[in-house]
Amino acid sequence: MEIDNKRIAQILETATVAARLAGQRAMELIGYAKKIEKSENELVTTADPQCQEIIIERIKENFPDHGFLGEESNDGHLLKIAPRGENIWWVIDPIDGTNNYASGIPYFAVSIGVIADGKPIAGVIFQPSTESMFTAAINTGAMLNNSPITCGNEPLTNFSNVGIDGHFKDKIPAWQNRIMLMCRFRNFGTTAMQLAYVTNGGLAGTASHYPKIWDIAAGVIIAKQAGAVITDWKGNKIENFDVANYNREPYEILVANPKAHKQLLDIING
Repeated sequence: MEIDNKRIAQILETATVAARLAGQRAMELIGYAKKIEKSENELVTTADPQCQEIIIERIKENFPDHGFLGEESNDGHLLKIAPRGENIWWVIDPIDGTNNYASGIPYFAVSIGVIADGKPIAGVIFQPSTESMFTAAINTGAMLNNSPITCGNEPLTNFSNVGIDGHFKDKIPAWQNRIMLMCRFRNFGTTAMQLAYVTNGGLAGTASHYPKIWDIAAGVIIAKQAGAVITDWKGNKIENFDVANYNREPYEILVANPKAHKQLLDIING
């Protein structure tokens, strides 16, 4: 599917406005929203569906026939509304970093990715507490608050920041211990923000164990446009997403600048 630059710009502007509106609402509710245990490892708050609704309603004003995939629905399942025309999906995480948010820690993000025919074409990650807006689209470079950003190409050193997960189902893998000993390891409590900070070189890379599609849909296009390499832990490129048939399957994802990516792959598979 070919989408002209004017339409891409409209999609990106719509995503930016929707993310900002949802982020403002989330900040208004932080400390007041009720938290609920959604599963053994996941929380949700009463703010999540409110923010998701704000995003969807704003997008529908310009793109009523597009599809939507969201983390939250009224019946506890994921929200999935199929597109009525073009195969374009908006993949939404209204509050990525829910555990931080539910604990009153204002470090979370609104993540909105746009996927056409299985390929990410635009993405926005908004951090409301710092007013940081990361954006990119297929015909633009990556931007932070409208200024160009790049992931750089620095090799790993003992001063490098590398994002890692902070929650595991069974045991901590040996390769994560190696990363922790080699670099300055970081866990933000939000996959979207760890991807975002790879795009401007704040993190040399980040490895995530169990993110869902809404955690990474925006980050992968921003990272790609910033020059980062996006693969699974075996080095296979992550480029396509079957949104229509998605059902909460987790990804194993590694995103890093080119030199750090090779080093991290060697560590993970060594």
